[in-house]
Amino acid sequence: MNILIVEDETRIAKRIERMTKDFFKNTSYSLHRVDELQEALEYIKQYPLDLVLLDLNLNGDNGFDILGTAISESFHTVIISAYKDRAIEAFEYGVLDFIPKPFNQHRLEQAFERVLTKEKASNGHMKFLGIKKRGSIQLIPVEEVVFIKGAGTYTEIFLKNGRKELHDKSLEKLEQLLPETFERIHKSYLVKIAEVKEILVKPGSKYEAELKDGTLLPIGRTRYKEIKAKWV
Repeated sequence: MNILIVEDETRIAKRIERMTKDFFKNTSYSLHRVDELQEALEYIKQYPLDLVLLDLNLNGDNGFDILGTAISESFHTVIISAYKDRAIEAFEYGVLDFIPKPFNQHRLEQAFERVLTKEKASNGHMKFLGIKKRGSIQLIPVEEVVFIKGAGTYTEIFLKNGRKELHDKSLEKLEQLLPETFERIHKSYLVKIAEVKEILVKPGSKYEAELKDGTLLPIGRTRYKEIKAKWV
């Protein structure tokens, strides 16, 4: 577990660091702390990460300037901030959790457990996917997504306009963040259930989802009954 703490208040940063070390003390992890926005962006660019703990106010800089980049990366982001009124906006960007200040160790550990157990984000408010395009980040509305295919550690995002985009997050991480309107129908596919036109039963106990655009996607045998119940 490679963790980056982005916090400009030294006292709070040390507290987060101590609590994080306590939680992960019996596992293999690395922990790094920065207090400036530009330093955080440089670190994110240079080092592989699994989790970023991010404050939204960094010496007057806006933590959302990092969030725009973070949501396009492979790691999860947890916000620790006093700006509770920006929680919904943060979830719309695709953060896994939002911890309001002041906080205690139990609340921070809840966020760590969410990362480790692959528990879904609590409210399904995610509205944008950050896609890397020619050196910048393009925000794609989640409502434009039809289905998502796992491609190793990456994912392929299939949109209503017929385009396909690549995302650095794995299928498992996106499943944690996306609204309940998306279902995991197969080990390699997430689909917006409203885009399913028909569920087909094929010879040999094989199942497929026919989408409104005619695309056929496999449904896992263990997922068939649950998917059919939610689709009807």
